[in-house]
Amino acid sequence: MQRTALVTGADRGLGLALVEGLLDRGWRVFAGQYMAEWPALGELAERHAEALTVVPLDVGSRASVQAAAAAVTREVGHLDMIISNAGVSSPVMKRRISEPQDYEEMLRLYDVNTLGALRVIEAFLPLMAQGGFKRLCFVSSEAGSITTARRTSWYSYCMSKAALNMAVKIMFNDLHPEGYTFRLYHPGWMRTYMSGKKGTAADLELEEAAAKALPIFLNAGADEDHLVMVDYCGVEWPF
Repeated sequence: MQRTALVTGADRGLGLALVEGLLDRGWRVFAGQYMAEWPALGELAERHAEALTVVPLDVGSRASVQAAAAAVTREVGHLDMIISNAGVSSPVMKRRISEPQDYEEMLRLYDVNTLGALRVIEAFLPLMAQGGFKRLCFVSSEAGSITTARRTSWYSYCMSKAALNMAVKIMFNDLHPEGYTFRLYHPGWMRTYMSGKKGTAADLELEEAAAKALPIFLNAGADEDHLVMVDYCGVEWPF
């Protein structure tokens, strides 16, 4: 049976590169689209009409997530893997505490980066329960590691990723006994579009980042009974 995956935040950046990598490996992929005006995902779907389905998906909206789950359910009877990749940043996150904070923007980051992952797993869990692989992958960040925190700002982003890490730990406690395996992943400093335009100062091109991520997402772990956060080199991070 062909394995199936959902990738959120697949319009561009790491999400799009992950979709391409899964297609190259023969997976049937459902790609969550938030930015319909961005052409790359649609162009990829035209080239892989039988294997790739684009699904409108705003992880910040429960109605959108539930509609996406219903759409995928009409196409397939199971999912084997979810890659929860959708995330946002904001220029105001660089403000120090001596500067006025934008609390509405902070809530937006938390709503997408943390609660968005919960919305997706909740909605798609019935499909995952029918799959044989049962792999749940979450793109987090070293920014969510409390032990290694050195920043003097970035409150909203760091806090949202730390909260995501806790959410994944609770999900692990709940779902691992039912056969689910987890990947909590720090992808490194990538040349993404999170600032609105593609970053050029970062270490990793997106295709390189996806090539490092997919073996970790797809291969068996050394110890599936313990949740760890690993980076693109396979190094474990405290969280």
